[in-house]
Amino acid sequence: MDVLVIGAGVGGLAVARSLLAAGHQVRIYEQAPTMRTGGAGLSIFSNGAAVLHDLGVSLDGVGGRFDRIDALTADGRLRLSSDMAHAATLYGFPNKSISRRLLLERLSEGLPGDLISYGTGCRKVTQDGDRVTATFDDGSMITGDLLIGADGHHSVVRRELWGDLPIRTATFGTWQALSRIDIDLTRAHLHLMITGREGACGIIPAGDGKLQWWFDVRWSPGEPRPVAPLAELRRRFGHWASPVPELLAQASEDDLDFFGHHWQKVRREWGKGRVTLLGDAAHLMPPTLGQGANQTLEDVWVLGRELAKGGDPAQRLRAYERARYPHVNLVSRLARHSPANWRIPPLIGRMFSETSQSGMLARFSNRLTALPH
Repeated sequence: MDVLVIGAGVGGLAVARSLLAAGHQVRIYEQAPTMRTGGAGLSIFSNGAAVLHDLGVSLDGVGGRFDRIDALTADGRLRLSSDMAHAATLYGFPNKSISRRLLLERLSEGLPGDLISYGTGCRKVTQDGDRVTATFDDGSMITGDLLIGADGHHSVVRRELWGDLPIRTATFGTWQALSRIDIDLTRAHLHLMITGREGACGIIPAGDGKLQWWFDVRWSPGEPRPVAPLAELRRRFGHWASPVPELLAQASEDDLDFFGHHWQKVRREWGKGRVTLLGDAAHLMPPTLGQGANQTLEDVWVLGRELAKGGDPAQRLRAYERARYPHVNLVSRLARHSPANWRIPPLIGRMFSETSQSGMLARFSNRLTALPH
């Protein structure tokens, strides 16, 4: 088939790899003038890593592996610990932190040089029988057999399908960065999640002497941002236990980026006819479980399997949406309640199994629970 993909982020590139390998013709249209490289780091858990492996994408030599997630109090006491090495052994794929830029580069390797039309924003999507037409900002039009909206938070394809669905605001926003920080944790395989009254801090080694780090703070739209955000973070979190003060001492304001947390209720059907959605366009959620990119990759894996079955393409798209719904809806509901910011008492935390995260990854995943094939 001739497949049109709107958006050249993680989802757009990944679905192009999948469908090109299956023999389809694919064309990607991206609103930005060049590849988007912002967004600091991403957490790729075993489920996302498994899909990348299936797509022929290796993360060898990039990013930082984390074998454990320790949740701490602001004064350094252990709330609970998750054995991520257990999940890596169980499923065969390690958990890593990697920069968005490097992941996009790996996804792009081997793809046709003329695959992506940059600076081409989609304005309208229409269907006529077995053909789908995209109209772009310059008035040009292109027609294909299928159209996949991988155009993110502000998806034009989603709006064309369902109108202006409400995007909800969560209660937290994140200051994040990916930067070179010389502390012991940078060379470890430990992911820290630290929570206190002032908010939350996450720190993950990201390879090449860098840390992926962020601070979650209470936030609402329209709230003025601090003129000197790093100074505000130091004021708010500088008294927390090590390694927070050491990280903040070496941090640079130039590395900081802010985004508010948003979510949408996950629909049971994401598309109509020969049009569907994937990634944030289909299931926008807060980043509190680190599953955003992983759930996008899960979409790609299921979509590829469904289309490979042949038959009516519209029926295959609805089957893809049905297969993904229970998994991604669970992730979305949990993420919406900001679990990364929960202040679980250490006494309660010790009651959780260190390997419980392995089971949660299976509940989040179509790929990890599929029969071998």
